[in-house]
Amino acid sequence: MRKICVVTGTRAEYGLLYWLMKEIENELNLQLQVVVTGTHLSPEFGLTYKEIQKDFKIDKKVEMLLSSDTSVGITKSMGLAMIGFGEVFDELKPDIIVVLGDRYEIFCAASAAMISRIPIAHLHGGEATEGLIDEAIRHSITKMSHLHFVATDEYARRVIQLGEEPSRVFNVGGMGIENIKRLNLLSKDEFEKSINFKLNQKNLLVTFHPVTLEKESAKEQFNELLNALDELKDTNIIFTKANADTGGKIINEMIDEYVAKNSNKSISFASLGQLRYLSALKYVDMVVGNSSSGLSEAPSFKIATINIGDRQKGRIKASSVIDCEPYKLSIQNAIKQAYTKEFRQILKNTTNPYGNGNASKKIIEVLKKVNLDNILKKKFWDIGVD
Repeated sequence: MRKICVVTGTRAEYGLLYWLMKEIENELNLQLQVVVTGTHLSPEFGLTYKEIQKDFKIDKKVEMLLSSDTSVGITKSMGLAMIGFGEVFDELKPDIIVVLGDRYEIFCAASAAMISRIPIAHLHGGEATEGLIDEAIRHSITKMSHLHFVATDEYARRVIQLGEEPSRVFNVGGMGIENIKRLNLLSKDEFEKSINFKLNQKNLLVTFHPVTLEKESAKEQFNELLNALDELKDTNIIFTKANADTGGKIINEMIDEYVAKNSNKSISFASLGQLRYLSALKYVDMVVGNSSSGLSEAPSFKIATINIGDRQKGRIKASSVIDCEPYKLSIQNAIKQAYTKEFRQILKNTTNPYGNGNASKKIIEVLKKVNLDNILKKKFWDIGVD
């Protein structure tokens, strides 16, 4: 039986991996191994491993997250992660490691798997986020990986441009759309009860993460966003908190302070979970911030995304996305534009550029059938050379 080890480090990433994990679990010839790490094990981020435990057996936990979100603290966390993954992979002896995305804990998992000579399947490679350290991490994981499952043709071309053989690259579409198709989303009443918060005439879902290549910008940029939100009338705000990147802690402190002062119109969550998050997209007017979900999932609900700053610069965007600068006036103008009759018409015709929601089944077919003999030896694919 082929052992497939799925590594997850954040709430958002687990939501994207859920259906693939289900498909692996249901396959007679595959054995699912689950390794959790990162913010899943942190009280500060809601101990989200408990949600995973309801769905799957967790085989191993890799404790690695220090309370510090400074560059030194994160570097030390990465060292702990490398040690932990090395030990876990030696014990579990998986046939394939599955990782998604571009976070530093996933870089550590891929590095340990590479040294352990375990084939790596990488999801959502080939994407671009020019404002983030994630850009370098993502492409580094691509070079360590042996199978590539990408979301669009453009991303497939980029992976090949990095020297990966086309026969190892599979365009399966985005993972997030699958949740939208397969989950039974909450009714408005159920959603309000689940978050213990009443929606207003206008409602925004706000997620803002640090821009890791912009030194000491998190506080200033998020303050501009809060100042813009402060002047909105008849508008309720649902915040989901920032990730564990450098600067995330200050953003979360500012959210807590804002909600404490404005509890009549705002609420915050360390993690909404996939069901409540996607249900929120069904009932809010727009997503505001710089999260990738505003690009990959929100367009399926035909709602606007106010994409602030450079964090997602380089990603493919639907017509529902309005880019703006991380300044109060620019954010306010973008929100006003999203409410105009003209933009509402654009939203009606928006299509999601990230596929049709069958990614997991396509990936499973490859994981089941791929020949692992000599898969670790890769030829550099030169563009234009047969």
